[in-house]
Amino acid sequence: MATSVKMDEDTKSRLERLQAEIRLQTGERVTQQAILARLVERAFESKADLVDSFREERVPLDDEERARFHEGTVSSGKTTTEADVDDVLYG
Repeated sequence: MATSVKMDEDTKSRLERLQAEIRLQTGERVTQQAILARLVERAFESKADLVDSFREERVPLDDEERARFHEGTVSSGKTTTEADVDDVLYG
């Protein structure tokens, strides 16, 4: 049973380029459905990599970047507690 998959034009174009590249290099005609099935099979074998690709990337800042981030901040001399923040936000 075939099910349709919606994709944007860029993705569709890239899938078509993959299809053409496979034909050029192997001489075999493959359907887009076969390509997607193979991609899913390979992704399923390395699920962790696929899952990680959807995580928000956070790169640790080095000391210079951290210092640049804090430039211009000044201390008010007053310690702010969680209760102070809650009071301002929630009244």
